[in-house]
Amino acid sequence: MIVSRFAPSPTGALHLGHAWSAVQAHDRAREAGGRFLLRIEDIDGTRSRVEHVQGIIGDMAWLGLSWDGPMVFQSARVPLYADALERLHAEGLTYRCFCTRADIAAEIAAAGSAPHDDDTPPPHPAACRHRSAAEIAAKLATGEPFALRLDMVAAATRHPGLAWHDEIAGEQIAMPEAAGDVVLWRKDAPASYHLAVTVDDAAQGVTHVVRGRDLFAATHVHRLLQALLGLPTPVYRHHALLTDAKGDRLAKRHDAPTLADLRRDYPDGRTLANALRAGTLPNGYAST
Repeated sequence: MIVSRFAPSPTGALHLGHAWSAVQAHDRAREAGGRFLLRIEDIDGTRSRVEHVQGIIGDMAWLGLSWDGPMVFQSARVPLYADALERLHAEGLTYRCFCTRADIAAEIAAAGSAPHDDDTPPPHPAACRHRSAAEIAAKLATGEPFALRLDMVAAATRHPGLAWHDEIAGEQIAMPEAAGDVVLWRKDAPASYHLAVTVDDAAQGVTHVVRGRDLFAATHVHRLLQALLGLPTPVYRHHALLTDAKGDRLAKRHDAPTLADLRRDYPDGRTLANALRAGTLPNGYAST
């Protein structure tokens, strides 16, 4: 049975790009007689808001999208992520990273890395991977905060030649090395997106992950984490993204119009959902 999910973060109101993704994930399951889940990715306690959770529920109802079973909140699942992290740590695949964002930016600049866009940041320079035990002990003694990173060199060596399938792009060979030593446990929050989403999809029995093309590169990392943790690999479907009249991808950080803004033109959200299904976008929007 197909199981898909929609997993928004309650850090702002949903916009048209969220509706575009939610409709596709919902329909992928419903058309096959499967289950559709709603997961709230509220792992970032400093930015997540209860009012945004209520807004998500209201927007889903307005669009005519129903889900199966109770909503799942990542904030209630931290012990699962901690267990997964401990397994990786016990195998020597993680290390403490004390670098600040400024430290990382300076190292990348010094190395002459080519510029990257917001969705594919340059790989972490992995300076902390080479710290001596004495250096680490000294930093811990002063209470210096740290994140936990995956030692990508060690991890990828254990599972070469991994593959995953995308329903649009076809068969893919995993290339997680391009992401560098990704964070698994953050300084300012519990588990990172990479670890939490991998653990949750497996725990919830998700068989088909429908999400935007901006997360295509992340799937290479998730495939490796699945292998390291002995978890199943879903089928993926990375759909096109929506852009505004200027060609900018719809995103919260770009102040994309919210679904609440669209209610003036679409009193019944099911009309908007059906328009998205038909590929008919509101004026000024395009899929790329």
